[in-house]
Amino acid sequence: MRKGIHPENYRLVAFKDMSNDEVFLTKSTANTKETLEVDGVEYPLVKLEISRTSHPFYTGKAKLVDTAGRIDKFKNKYKKFSK
Repeated sequence: MRKGIHPENYRLVAFKDMSNDEVFLTKSTANTKETLEVDGVEYPLVKLEISRTSHPFYTGKAKLVDTAGRIDKFKNKYKKFSK
């Protein structure tokens, strides 16, 4: 392995799925300003919109999450082309 090309600031980080409040810990170099206390220990926090606990592929549930209204914007933009 080449030296000097890999980050050295790996640490445990809490990732929180905002759609179902699931939290998991893993090592990461992600920069964050927020923290979260898990089991009495404070970890840097990275917020996720979707993760393995809420993604339809992994859960087997056809759940549509459209937080930004992208589907409605698309339909409004292209409704003039419909017959």
